[in-house]
Amino acid sequence: MENEQIVIKLTPDEALVLSDWLERVQMTDLSRLVDDEAVWAPIHRLAGTLDKSVPGIFAADYAERLDAARCRLRPRSDDTVAGGGAD
Repeated sequence: MENEQIVIKLTPDEALVLSDWLERVQMTDLSRLVDDEAVWAPIHRLAGTLDKSVPGIFAADYAERLDAARCRLRPRSDDTVAGGGAD
């Protein structure tokens, strides 16, 4: 079972937004959040895989692409579940 891998599928927008977030996470002091050094191995692997897989990560219009992806991923106000509030 050691050679089995987990496959995670993301949309291009999800991959772009996650890649950016992971980059920012890695550049901050996370000792208060990451209390187990073993967590860094999968974080770095995921970030590295995304860096190689996300098209346009080094494009001149990266900021615009990222903003557009974030907008598409954010829930719209009309996506709320009807009847989910308190009566």
